[in-house]
Amino acid sequence: LSVDLDSLRAALETIPWVDRARVERKWPNGVRVFVTEHVAAARWGDSGLMNTRGELFLTDTRHIPQELPQLVGPAGTEAQVAKLYLETYPRLLGVGMQLSKVELDARGAWQLTMHNGVTVRLGRQDVPARLERFIAVASPIVAGRAAEVSYVDLRYSNGFSVGWHAPTRVAHDAQDARSDG
Repeated sequence: LSVDLDSLRAALETIPWVDRARVERKWPNGVRVFVTEHVAAARWGDSGLMNTRGELFLTDTRHIPQELPQLVGPAGTEAQVAKLYLETYPRLLGVGMQLSKVELDARGAWQLTMHNGVTVRLGRQDVPARLERFIAVASPIVAGRAAEVSYVDLRYSNGFSVGWHAPTRVAHDAQDARSDG
């Protein structure tokens, strides 16, 4: 009877993996505790974990599931970076691309990395419009030739550029053999 239920709940919620706790009395002489744990939805930087609401709940962990998407940004930008990821992921999936990393640098420039390694540079200005341009115009090029594309740079006012991987020596040799034959 003398247990302060609010203090017990608050103490439980300070445990890193505990998202919410509910504590109630169980008559005649007990306490019932219900704990909801955080669900790790993304990595933050190199050693943090974010939950499904885009909240950073662990800042220095050693065991991070590498299959989780990685979100990166200056301290205090966790919600902003998570918001862009949550808005962008399903739209890119709809055009056959899987988002694996969202970065916001200290200058405010955005960069996305796809699961296939292609980097999409969005820059600091007009990010929603640039993202629309990528989805509507550039994503079909990337989807069709992903192995050849290194990056797509959308930091131009009316277009974009594509950076291609350097052709391998084997590819050159094969092409030379076909043209000689």
